[in-house]
Amino acid sequence: MVKPGINSNTNLDHFSEEERSVIKKFSSEWYVSHGGGIIKLGATSSYKYFLLKPVSNYQELFNIEREIIVVFSNYTNFQPRTLDSFDAVINKYQELRIERVCSILISKDEKIADKIKTLLKGDSEYQIIIPFNFNEILKEHDSFFIRNRFLEHFYSRDLFAFQSPLKKDLYFFGRTDLVQSLFNRHRSGENSGLFGLRKTGKTSIIFGIRRVLESNGGVSVSIDCQTPAFHKKRWFSALYYVIDELKSQNKFEVQTSEQSQYTEEDAASIFEKDIVKIHDEIKRESFLLIFDEIEHITPKISGSEHWNTGSDFIFFWQTLRSIFQKNKQLFTYVIAGTNPKCVEIDTINGIDNPIFCQIPLEYIPPFNFSQTREMVRKLSRIMGLQFDETIYGKLTDDFGGHPFLIRNVCSIIYRLVSNEQRPVRIDKSIYTKGVDTFNEESEHYIKMILGVLKDYYNDEFEILKFLALGDIKKFDECVTSSKDYTNHLRGYGILDENLRNYSFKIESIKLFLINSNKYKKANLSQEEMIAEISERRNNIEPSLRKLVSQTLRTFLGEEEAKKQVLAKHGQKKLARYDSLSYSELFDANKHEIYWDDLRELMRKNWEIGFRNIFSETVDLFNARMCILNTIGRSDAHSKIVSDADMQSFRGAMSWLEEKVNEYNR
Repeated sequence: MVKPGINSNTNLDHFSEEERSVIKKFSSEWYVSHGGGIIKLGATSSYKYFLLKPVSNYQELFNIEREIIVVFSNYTNFQPRTLDSFDAVINKYQELRIERVCSILISKDEKIADKIKTLLKGDSEYQIIIPFNFNEILKEHDSFFIRNRFLEHFYSRDLFAFQSPLKKDLYFFGRTDLVQSLFNRHRSGENSGLFGLRKTGKTSIIFGIRRVLESNGGVSVSIDCQTPAFHKKRWFSALYYVIDELKSQNKFEVQTSEQSQYTEEDAASIFEKDIVKIHDEIKRESFLLIFDEIEHITPKISGSEHWNTGSDFIFFWQTLRSIFQKNKQLFTYVIAGTNPKCVEIDTINGIDNPIFCQIPLEYIPPFNFSQTREMVRKLSRIMGLQFDETIYGKLTDDFGGHPFLIRNVCSIIYRLVSNEQRPVRIDKSIYTKGVDTFNEESEHYIKMILGVLKDYYNDEFEILKFLALGDIKKFDECVTSSKDYTNHLRGYGILDENLRNYSFKIESIKLFLINSNKYKKANLSQEEMIAEISERRNNIEPSLRKLVSQTLRTFLGEEEAKKQVLAKHGQKKLARYDSLSYSELFDANKHEIYWDDLRELMRKNWEIGFRNIFSETVDLFNARMCILNTIGRSDAHSKIVSDADMQSFRGAMSWLEEKVNEYNR
C-alpha cells in the first residue's frame, strides 16, 4: 500500500526552495514518486514538474491509481499555452504510467483557479486541472485543504454532458476496435463506408481514425459535405476543394494547379496530376480521403440541385474511382453519414452509379455491456458516482447500447444527486428516477435520432409505429412482403430480430412512438375507445374555453362578450350568474358552459374572429364540432361506439387539437 512521503531516490535539486516547500506539502498526503525535470515550450517558456502517486483515500475518492503530473508555472499571468506542458510531460513517459484524466498546476497567478474554470468551460474534453496558487498552498491549512480542492474540481464537472463530437481520445470509449478496423482497411488499400443514426459517434470515430493515422505517420483529409462551402460547388470545383483541404489541413506547401484550371473538361485529369504531385513530394503512404455527412451530396437527398437531380455525383465519383483503380497506393476513401443511399442506388439519371456495391457498408454497432460499463464506470467514478453493477446491464438494454442516450440519462442521474455527499451510490431506485426524468425530457433527442428514418425511409418509420402500437398484423404483412422494410431498422440498431420475431432495442424510442401516436392505435376495444374519447375531450375543453374567451373579448369587448355568453340563460339563472366576472364565466366550476355553448358562440361570431383561427367554412367547422359533441358526450358512453364513429371522432378531434394548439403557441 502506497503511503505519503517522498521516494528516497528522488532528486529535487533542480527545484527552488519555494518549490521544494510545495513538494513537501504534497508529500504529507501523497507519495512523491519522481523528481521530474524541466519542460521547455518554444524559445522562452520553461516549466518544472514532478510526479505524485495517490494514496488509498485519493484512489477511492477519485478513482485514480496512476501517477499524476504536477507542473510549476512561475509566471504571474497565466496563459492557456501553459497547459501544453502537461502533454509534453505525458510524451516523455510510458502510456500506462501517467494518469491522463487529471493533473495539478501550481501557479504564481493569484487568479489561477478562476482562470482555469473559465478556460475549461470552453473545452469540455480537456482533462481535469486542479489549480493552486503558490501563496495559498504554502500557508498553514487544515489537513483537508488539498483534498477539498480536488473535490471542488472533480465533482463539479458533468463528464457525461458531451454534445459535440469527441476530438480527443481522453473520453473516447468503446470504438477502438472499429477505428482500428477502418485503419487496417486503409492500410490494405480498401475503401470503407460508415453509417449510423445521429449521435451514435460517427464523427468522433472519424476523429479517432485521423488520430491513429497521424500517430502512424499517415495523412488524411476530412471533407464535411454538410458545409455549403463544399456541397454548393459543382463537381469540378469540389475536386479542387479536396486538394485545397488536403494541403491546408496537413500544412503541405506543394505548388498545385489554380482553381481556374479545374474546368468541367479538365478537372478530372488536373485533380489526378495534383494529388500525385502532393503524394510524390511529401513521400508518405497513401492518403485517406474522408467524406463525412455524405447525404449532402447524395442524389435525391442533397439540398443542392446539381447533386440532387443533376449528374455531379456521377462525375465526382467517376473521377475518384478511376484514379483509385489506376493508382492503388495513392489514396483510399471513407464515406460516412446517416444515410447509405449513395451506395444502395444502382443508377443515377440512367447512368451506372460508380460506387454502387463498390464500398462495404458498415453500420456503427451499439455498445455492448462491457463497453457501456467501461464508459459509465470510468466517468462516473471520477465524478463521485458509484453505479451498482446491475445498472450497467439495464443501461445497455434500456437504451440499446446507444452511447449518446446512455450518457444523457447518466447526466440526469448526476443532476439528481448533485447535492448529495460524494461518493454516492447509484442503485436501482435512483436509476429508475433518472430514466423517468429522461423520458420526460428526451423528446427532442429521440426526434433527432428518428429523423433519419422519417426523412429518408418513411415506409420503415411507419411500420416501426405499427410495432410500437402493437399492430403486429400490419407489421408482419409489411415485413413479409419485403425484407427491405427492416434492413435499415436492424442496421441502425433500432430493432432486434430473432426467429422472425422483432423487438425494440431502444425502449425510449418505443415509448416515444407510443406516446406520440397513441391516438392512432387500431383495433381498439369498447373500453379503449371510450377512454380515448373522454381523455381527448377533457384535455381540449379548457384550451377551447380559453380560445373562445380571449377571441370574443378581443373582437367584441368584454361587456358585449359577457352579454353573448349569458344570452342562453333565462331570467332566473341570469340573476345567479350576472355577478360573475367575465373570466369566471369560462370556469366550468362556476358557470354552466358546455361544448355546444362554445360551438354556438364561435359559429355566431365566425366572420369577425374565428374564421381566421380555423381556416375553414363555418359549415364545415360546425359539422366537425357536432360530430365531437355527439360521439364525445358522456351520456354516449353507455352506447356502442362503432369503428366508423371512432374514425370520424379521431379525424375531427385531430383537426381541432391542431388548430387550438397553434392558437395557444
